[in-house]
Amino acid sequence: RPGLALCAGCGGRIQDPFLLRVSPDLEWHVACLKCAECGQPLDETCTCFLRDGKAYCKRDYSRLFGIKCAQCRAVFSSSDLVMRARDHVYHLECFRCAACGRQLLPGDQFCLRERDLLCRADHGPPPDGAAARGPR
Repeated sequence: RPGLALCAGCGGRIQDPFLLRVSPDLEWHVACLKCAECGQPLDETCTCFLRDGKAYCKRDYSRLFGIKCAQCRAVFSSSDLVMRARDHVYHLECFRCAACGRQLLPGDQFCLRERDLLCRADHGPPPDGAAARGPR
């Protein structure tokens, strides 16, 4: 289809003998497919991620759109074990009582008060529906 496609990067007609198709409906000149954040060329040697019609390298996509730890704000890697409390996600080492600093372990009862995790000793018996247990 060279000559018929429009480049999602520059909007120009693709007349080159080669084009890069990132998704079924987005095609790019080879030279135009770059990370929207850092400008790194995205080719067969670099994984490409799309969001709202823009292409990103893996590092920038994770930094901008990845789930972050509710405590340290770092992005999770695929190998990280996590703990969840309602809609907050934590690294295991960040899952600590805000009052005493004790690391909360799988099976420990805790309470989530706004963004603060509290162990049972620092909060007392949690109100109904506020306790959670274990990793996910």
